[in-house]
Amino acid sequence: MLQEESDLSLIIAQIVQKLKGSNLYAQLERQAWGSWEKRILKSLNSMCTELSIPLARKRPVGEQKELLNKWNEMGTDEPDLSLFRPVYAPKDFLEVLINLRNPNYENGDSLSFRTHLGLIQVPLKVKDIPELKECFAELGLNTGQLGIDDSTQVPPELFENEHVRIGQKVLAEQDSAAAQQYIRQGSPTALRAELWALILNISSQPEDILYYEQLKMNVIQHDLLVDSLIYKDVKLTASNDDYYFVFEDYLYQVLLCFSRDTSVLGHFAYNSASPPKSYIRGKLGLEEYAVFYPPNGVIPFHGFSMYVAPLCFLYHEPYKLYQIFREMYVRFFFRLHSISSHPSGIVSLCLLFETLLQTYLPQLFYHLREIGAQPLRISFKWMVRAFSGYLATDQLLLLWDRILGYNSLEILAVLAAAVFAFRAVNLMEVTSLAAAEAVLADLSTLKVMPLLQIFLFATVT
Repeated sequence: MLQEESDLSLIIAQIVQKLKGSNLYAQLERQAWGSWEKRILKSLNSMCTELSIPLARKRPVGEQKELLNKWNEMGTDEPDLSLFRPVYAPKDFLEVLINLRNPNYENGDSLSFRTHLGLIQVPLKVKDIPELKECFAELGLNTGQLGIDDSTQVPPELFENEHVRIGQKVLAEQDSAAAQQYIRQGSPTALRAELWALILNISSQPEDILYYEQLKMNVIQHDLLVDSLIYKDVKLTASNDDYYFVFEDYLYQVLLCFSRDTSVLGHFAYNSASPPKSYIRGKLGLEEYAVFYPPNGVIPFHGFSMYVAPLCFLYHEPYKLYQIFREMYVRFFFRLHSISSHPSGIVSLCLLFETLLQTYLPQLFYHLREIGAQPLRISFKWMVRAFSGYLATDQLLLLWDRILGYNSLEILAVLAAAVFAFRAVNLMEVTSLAAAEAVLADLSTLKVMPLLQIFLFATVT
């Protein structure tokens, strides 16, 4: 009896400790995001002051007509953006995550976490290899995969033809759950656009087209400071990318409309962040005069446009492209630039990546750490952009198939670790961070699915 009471007391103590830790972490999330948000807003306001421009203004009628006339060729416009700068870049956000600490664990409450030697020092639960194998079972060596079994060496009748036939049947039945399961083995190129729309529950109705047109008119009528940040980001990233420069007009259209879409604010209900606020001039601090800025609550950072760029290969009607991007953002992408304890949140992904390397490639991990080349400083930019702009587009779309199929971003951390494993021999020879970055500078020739399969099911045990 005494033993049972003792065991029960121990269980209760563990539960209380866990609750205490989770409550503290929730508080930590809010405090960290609040501090980061203030920093972003300060940067935005400083830009307004330095450039003597408002956060928002109504366009004169002449300017409205001009923008409307060139709506489909905004890429030809060359505004002077030299004085504008990105509000922040992924490397700035990484520094915020590195400085996160849970005070509940400062005194060694989590003994197992003391041995973690990576940059992330928040003891969240992340999956180990056996758990990842179970989670991503369909990526196993005995399961057919687009990205492997559709290669030129494999006769199409062995897998590809049958997989296409099943995909057509899934689309005919309009079964979203079946589409999600199916796409875990990859989507045929010809079916991908329809399959993704089915999984995301996007069906373009007349009211959806009307809503997009309303957003477009809002862009025509009002000029926001973030518009210049969007222009600048597209010019710095997608416009210089061999795959995506041709979609420059689409990117402007989608991202400018996105900034005005107040329905995006809904994702803050399940996000530790809160949308930034601005105040009507002369009413600073008075909540009744506060407005969300920008209207969607999302301030774009350097590389933000790369969330949209790959989708341009799949969707050619701007309103459909817009719907798909917005749904991808509120389901997945927002987690890559906000602070949370969610398994698909960027903090957990960073910790998962570091834990995989330290546990299963310890020699490589310690070598890079010793020469001042912490692996996360290299891989963070890949994960925060979901590898967009780093992988060849066909490989990126195969990766995003699996994000949709598993409804999880954890595969980004697994792939980042797999890239390090693939280049391990070269990385063991480097003696500086710059040399390590040079080894990993070009990922455009990598084949995603073989890398993931080998790392999860062949190399690591």
